[in-house]
Amino acid sequence: MTTRVLRAIDRFHSVHPWDHNAHYHRWIMRQIPRRFDRALDIGSGSGDLARLLATRAAAVRGLDADRAIVAKARKLTAPAVPVTFTAADALTEIPPGPYDVITCVATLHHLPFTRALTHFRRHLAPGGTLVVVGVARAASPGDHLLGAAAIPLNIAMAWIKNKGRRAPRPDSMTAPTRPATMSFAEIVRDARRVLPGARLRRRLFWRYTLVWRERPARGPYTSP
Repeated sequence: MTTRVLRAIDRFHSVHPWDHNAHYHRWIMRQIPRRFDRALDIGSGSGDLARLLATRAAAVRGLDADRAIVAKARKLTAPAVPVTFTAADALTEIPPGPYDVITCVATLHHLPFTRALTHFRRHLAPGGTLVVVGVARAASPGDHLLGAAAIPLNIAMAWIKNKGRRAPRPDSMTAPTRPATMSFAEIVRDARRVLPGARLRRRLFWRYTLVWRERPARGPYTSP
């Protein structure tokens, strides 16, 4: 795809932005129990998913390294909602668990991949569920084909969600970002070393998903 076309798409989305990550929130909710005790949302941003998790959980922790976005999440959350937002490092400062559900959306590519998944696994309760929506580097023909197919759908979604009008960037899209460095094939290989049986799929809008459930009877685990 030419640089001119990419720039035109970027200009379009600068005036018709929409949150690709929030598009997967309903899918995430279908992967988790109807009711559970504790949830942890890693890379919680402005708190949209954490607040959604709170409709099912007794208590939710939202964790993000960006203090400004954590402050925004707190302002957007009503006092009665059982969510606590913390500005902290996801590798060294996760509040004590264990957690029945851990979610991580568009954050894992900011972290050392294998180390992060190993750390998240340790914080899951027996029978708990880890759900990741991540970003991968396009490398294979399949990656590029899916990315090309997503472009017209992406433009249509932006137009529909904004009703054809100019719109400001959602609060959820104001946190710092960075490009992914791992390909989907590399992600699958490394994830399954840490999380045997994990289900991974390429998705539209330049995302992939990972779902893994900890066995209720927890045995010894040695990190890779």
